[in-house]
Amino acid sequence: MMLWDEKGVYFLTAKGKAFYSQLKEQGFIALSAVKDKKSISLRGKIQNIGSEKLDEIFENNTYMQKIYPDDTRSALEVFRLYEAEGEYFDISDPSRVVREGIVIGQPKPIESGYFVGNQCIGCKLCYSVCPQKCIDISGIPVVIDQNRCLHCGRCAEICPKQTIEKRG
Repeated sequence: MMLWDEKGVYFLTAKGKAFYSQLKEQGFIALSAVKDKKSISLRGKIQNIGSEKLDEIFENNTYMQKIYPDDTRSALEVFRLYEAEGEYFDISDPSRVVREGIVIGQPKPIESGYFVGNQCIGCKLCYSVCPQKCIDISGIPVVIDQNRCLHCGRCAEICPKQTIEKRG
């Protein structure tokens, strides 16, 4: 992921690589990146945009100028991830993780995570086993904060009414 704007996320590869052929054939990619206990994952549709954005990518990623000096960058083509979904995940503060959904373009939204059904009796057992304590137990049914949930499933395992379901 070397550049992004309102139209998508951009990356490049050399035309001679097997990866390039795979991208051209499939038109879809799943990618992930991790840095400083923060991660991003995206999956979706891509399109080859040739050399469009190539100069801008090199301006923003100056290390590329040493890898592909002068006119050797003509071996590269740019791809745009233009319709995708994914998530941002931050575990830099282990007591308060952050998870946020990402949507690029207009893919079908996929509702994922653990959700509490109407059969909840308010026993609070789910809260007692939740490592992030991200379940609001002030009402019935209780509510899981999807932006902090680790998706570990402990809540669903302990629920005496089996009313917590995993989606997505």
